[in-house]
Amino acid sequence: MDPIKKILDKVLSTICVILFGALVVLVTWQVFTRFVLNNPSAFSEELAKYCFVWLVMFGAAFVFGENGHMRIEFIQDSMPKKLRMTAQIFIEVSIIIFSALVLISGGLTTTKIAWTQMSAALNVPVGYLYAVMPVSGCFIIFYCIYNIYVIAKTKKPLEIV
Repeated sequence: MDPIKKILDKVLSTICVILFGALVVLVTWQVFTRFVLNNPSAFSEELAKYCFVWLVMFGAAFVFGENGHMRIEFIQDSMPKKLRMTAQIFIEVSIIIFSALVLISGGLTTTKIAWTQMSAALNVPVGYLYAVMPVSGCFIIFYCIYNIYVIAKTKKPLEIV
């Protein structure tokens, strides 16, 4: 499972870097055309929105892989080791359920609905904007399963591993 995680980490980090670079270029172009040429670019604003949404969703999945998401550590730190491991597994299972219901199921429904709408400037289905939700949900679920695997394998809480 470790090689799969390393490959997924590399892929997600590369995608995030590319999306962030594209976002910087698009926003710079938008500012240049708006204030220097006095003729704002129609496509760059909408494409920047797509890049931003995809960057946020893939970035969120990557943060789950790095175990960098928000959590209230002082409560876990006050627990004994066994209870801390149980709490962490419960949290990971809760995230799996949330990701499956909201990101994957809800994302697929939203994508299906939005697929018939066309974006004004890009003239592509709006479904592309929402298609990242189920994809990132799958990545988050993989990372949660990996974290549970690490806890079970090492018999230690995640922060000790």
